[in-house]
Amino acid sequence: MKKLILLTTGGTIASLEGENGLVPEMTADEILRHVPGFNLLCQIDSKALLNIDSTNMQPEYWVEMAKAVYEHYEEYDGFVITHGTDTMAYTSAALSYMLQDLEKPVVVTGSQIPISFKKTDAKRNIADAVRFACEEIGGVYVVFDGRVIQGTRAIKLRTKSYDSFESINYPYIASIYKDHIEYTKPIHYSQNKKIKLDTSLCTDVSLVKLYPGMKPEFFDYLKTQCQGIVIESYGSGGIPFQGRNILEKLDELIECGIPVVITTQCLEEGEDIEIYEVGRKVNQNVIRSRNMNTEAIVPKFMGVLGKTQDPRKVKEWMETPIADDITF
Repeated sequence: MKKLILLTTGGTIASLEGENGLVPEMTADEILRHVPGFNLLCQIDSKALLNIDSTNMQPEYWVEMAKAVYEHYEEYDGFVITHGTDTMAYTSAALSYMLQDLEKPVVVTGSQIPISFKKTDAKRNIADAVRFACEEIGGVYVVFDGRVIQGTRAIKLRTKSYDSFESINYPYIASIYKDHIEYTKPIHYSQNKKIKLDTSLCTDVSLVKLYPGMKPEFFDYLKTQCQGIVIESYGSGGIPFQGRNILEKLDELIECGIPVVITTQCLEEGEDIEIYEVGRKVNQNVIRSRNMNTEAIVPKFMGVLGKTQDPRKVKEWMETPIADDITF
C-alpha cells in the first residue's frame, strides 16, 4: 500500500464563509475528513504548511513547499499539495524547477468551490490527485477536473467553471475516470537519480504587458528596479518602434545588462520573432520564450537569476526547453 502525505496551503478548497467573504480556515485533517475511504487505496498523513488565499502567494512560500517535499521525500511514495487556484500555475511551475530528478509524483490540486459546500468540485479533485499520486511516475503535475497537466504547462483559463485549467502548447498527461487513469502517451521521467533541491531565487523580476499608447519612459523606471524583465508582446513577438518607440528602450535595457524575455499575449502557439519586421528588429540578445506560458517563464526566470546574473548564462538557461526536460 502506497504512503502519501497531504500538504495544505489554504485556498478556496479550505475556505469557510467569513465576515468579508471566503477565507481559508480549514485544517488538513478537516479537509481529509470530507473525503473518506482513502484507507482502502493508500495511507495518507497530512501537514499544514500555510493557510492563505493563493492571491497572497509569494515566491518564498514556493521554497517552503519544495523544502517540505524534499525533507519528507524518503518517507512517502507521493505528495499531494492543496492550493488556491489563482496562482496554482505559478506554484506548479516553480516546484518543477526547484525539485529536480523526481522519481515520485508531486500533485498540485485545489477547487473552485470550498470542500465544505454541499455542491463542490473539491472532493473529486482531491480523490483524483490522491489516485494519481499513487502512480509509478515522477514529476510535478496539476490535477484538476479529471485532467493531469504537466506542472510547467498549466494555466487558469476560467474563473468559475470546474474545468478552469488548461494545458498550453503541450498535451494533457492523462485523464482520470474514477478508478481508471488513461495516459495520453508513455511518460518518461528520471529514474535511479537522486532528487535535487534548488531554491535559488531572485524575485526582482517585472512582467510587462504591452498595449497601444504605452509610454516608453516606463522602461526607464524599470531599469532601476529590476534584475530581469518579461515582456508580453503582441502576436508572434513584435515590439513597437514607430510613434512610441518601445524597441529603443529594450535595446537600452539589454545594453545595461538587464536580461529581457520576449513572450506573447496569445495563449497558444508561442512567439516567433523571425516572421515580421517588428520582430526581426528586436535585439538578438533578447531571450526567446518559444511556446512557454507566462506562468512558467516568471518562476524559471527568478530561479535562473538566483543563480547567475551573467546575461549570456541567463539567456542560455532560460532558452533550455522545458516541455519534457524540466531541469535547467
